[in-house]
Amino acid sequence: MHLLVLGLGYCAAHFAAAVAARGGRVTAVRSRAGPGVLALDSPELPAAITTATHILSSVPPAPDGSDPVLVAHRDRLAAAPAGWVGYLSSTGVYGDTGGAWVDETAPLQGRRAGRLAADLEWQALHPAARVFRLPGIYGPARSALDRLRAGAVARIDLPGHVFSRVHVDDITGAMLASTLRGAPGVYNLCDDEPAPGEAVTAHAARLLGQEPPPLQALADARLAPIGRAFYGECRRVANGKMTRDLGYTLRYPDYRSGLAACLEEMMR
Repeated sequence: MHLLVLGLGYCAAHFAAAVAARGGRVTAVRSRAGPGVLALDSPELPAAITTATHILSSVPPAPDGSDPVLVAHRDRLAAAPAGWVGYLSSTGVYGDTGGAWVDETAPLQGRRAGRLAADLEWQALHPAARVFRLPGIYGPARSALDRLRAGAVARIDLPGHVFSRVHVDDITGAMLASTLRGAPGVYNLCDDEPAPGEAVTAHAARLLGQEPPPLQALADARLAPIGRAFYGECRRVANGKMTRDLGYTLRYPDYRSGLAACLEEMMR
């Protein structure tokens, strides 16, 4: 297995490490070249595209809405002989459903046009393309536990509002499963229990032996615009296709089991 990974963010780095741990070869591409790392304009990249057995892009759209990877290498990627091509998208492409469940067949209506366009472009790019739609991502060094340890955390009182989420280990596990089974297409990767953000924060506080932060109205919370925007959408993301077609069983089916694992990692 030769994995070409375009963009080495939190999820892609975990996946690349898992591939390497299983004896695979990994070629990494980041915004700047470095020792053992290529850039999008590196002269060695075209050859890597033609020799990779698996290709993954985690590069988000640019501010103008374009996909930097497709702008630079669309034709090469479309013609790549790889048997597996993956793209990390977002469940944000479903937009606000008022809390209703969405699966991979739901209409796309996200507020971020660039993300929606990239999702569709990667679906159509290659016959082996898999688009993985991800909700809120957490894991070691990136969880409610870490946010609480770092300082004050807003706990928003918004009855009926829920988020879907997924532990990074389950993203990695499901993607690895997709290299062995499951047809090309779109897959929601998420846990079994959409839940209010305030419930997750409260549980994390209790795990740390802290008093949960007080509930406050959204209008009173000092949230950054991107944080406030998350509360403008509410949906429950279904993962039936992931479990059925990929045969993947979640390690952390809910935030309680996932946060327990994060705490264990934190205490090492």
